[in-house]
Amino acid sequence: MRDSRAGGSGPLSGPRLDTIAPPPRDPKLRYRRIILKLSGEALCGSQGFGIEPSVMKTTAEELADVYSAGVQVGIVVGGGNIFRGLKGASAGMDRAQSDYMGMLATVMNSLALQDALEKCEVPTRVQTALEIRSIAEPYIRRRAIRHFEKGRFVIFAAGTGNPYFSTDTAAALRAMEVHADALFKATKVQGIYDRDPVKFTDATMYKNMTFDRFINDRIGVMDSTAATLCRDNNMPIRVFKLTEPGNIKRVVMGEPIGTIVEG
Repeated sequence: MRDSRAGGSGPLSGPRLDTIAPPPRDPKLRYRRIILKLSGEALCGSQGFGIEPSVMKTTAEELADVYSAGVQVGIVVGGGNIFRGLKGASAGMDRAQSDYMGMLATVMNSLALQDALEKCEVPTRVQTALEIRSIAEPYIRRRAIRHFEKGRFVIFAAGTGNPYFSTDTAAALRAMEVHADALFKATKVQGIYDRDPVKFTDATMYKNMTFDRFINDRIGVMDSTAATLCRDNNMPIRVFKLTEPGNIKRVVMGEPIGTIVEG
């Protein structure tokens, strides 16, 4: 999509994208509206800290492909590539204070992702659980749903706005609030395994898992608070590998990749 007005040869960005009608819904889509949880660590690539521009660009391009299919997408990004609240607390910081710092890290990642998405001509809004009105909207559930209906991606930043809750829990909460069809958790591995696939080459991946087993076995992919919230509200979770090209599109089209947690 390009600006056809005089002098506008570059890509559209920001509010100007809102003048473009959202793409029609692909009839093959399995999901109408989803919440995608991205870890902060997934954005730092091989450098181990901060934001790797090439990774951000690739992720935005993958999401733009999903946008073209007409999926309504909400995104929750972690902040572990910049600051992790639990790590700060373990180093002697006040837990609440360090968690607030972690929330601000998610805002930085969210703004970076918004910029990358809009360069791919995907209309995007950032909503924060902590009010930072000069750079993002405050989180308002009805407004978020309206953005979805207008074809905009919504990035939910600053977690739940409360310390002691992870961004996994924030993703589960937002999924319930906006009536998403599923929660997708993008990770560095293909799905959920019986043991660490990085350490054990013979690790076996589960195709399906019940919520009770996920919680009782203390699967480290997502914290128990988030998993319990999804179980109690019948919200399926699909865990899959982010860095496999085309995976995000495949899961919204209903391909059985990764691991599905439900039931």
